[in-house]
Amino acid sequence: MGRERTTFCELKHRDVVNICNGCMLGTVCDLELDLITGNIISIIVPGENKLLGILKCHDDIIIPFCKINKIGEDVILVDLR
Repeated sequence: MGRERTTFCELKHRDVVNICNGCMLGTVCDLELDLITGNIISIIVPGENKLLGILKCHDDIIIPFCKINKIGEDVILVDLR
């Protein structure tokens, strides 16, 4: 039987992979929550770094929760067509 709960600290260390092209998008850096229901609306992966990682690009990848196919022990599989 699989694990059904996790913490944000555990979640933010997992790689996010797009199953459509096998591309590694990065690791979770933040969550968007619905404060009324407590549900997760989306996970956020940082955009690409510029200038050798010194300056951060503000084009974070916002992945709606409905696009998550599987949350595994080490990886989160998403379907971004």
